[in-house]
Amino acid sequence: MITAFVQDKTTIERGLFDEELVPEELTQVRMGKIIKDKYPELDDHDQEAVRQHAVAALNLTQKAKETLLSGAQPEDSANTALIDGVRKFAMDVRELDIDLIDRINPFGEAYSILAKTMSEESLKQVAAIITAKKVSMSPDEARDLAKRALKFKQERGRLPSLTSQDAWERRMAEGVAYLARMKAEASNV
Repeated sequence: MITAFVQDKTTIERGLFDEELVPEELTQVRMGKIIKDKYPELDDHDQEAVRQHAVAALNLTQKAKETLLSGAQPEDSANTALIDGVRKFAMDVRELDIDLIDRINPFGEAYSILAKTMSEESLKQVAAIITAKKVSMSPDEARDLAKRALKFKQERGRLPSLTSQDAWERRMAEGVAYLARMKAEASNV
């Protein structure tokens, strides 16, 4: 189940790059769907129990690694370092409520790893592609935004950015990305 969860393309994209993501959407909705698909014969109560165990296992590993890295001792053996981190965190996990566990984005640590291994520009490009996929607008609205984006480019010498702090600049960039995606889909058909 955990493997299916971390290999689900939509889950990965949302978990890594969607800044507006509510972690419960991944831990409850997406994981819940995977459990229902894998174990349709279980009743709702049992499916929820399996989901909670899977999410807890994901977060236990993530939090153990976090604990280990925050207080890493140079004399710790590399072979037992992860286990030591799990032991340290496992003492506290028994007192956690499942609602608190659901609020942890299981991909939070993965993003920091990607940020270290990818260049800033590559990371921005991946985030922009994923952000463009979730944009909902009409083709007419996208054309209007793209025209405004061209005017923006003429004034500022660059296209609007999907990662800009300015909401209007982001919206223009979404319009351009939407049209680009529609063009690419039309050429693939």
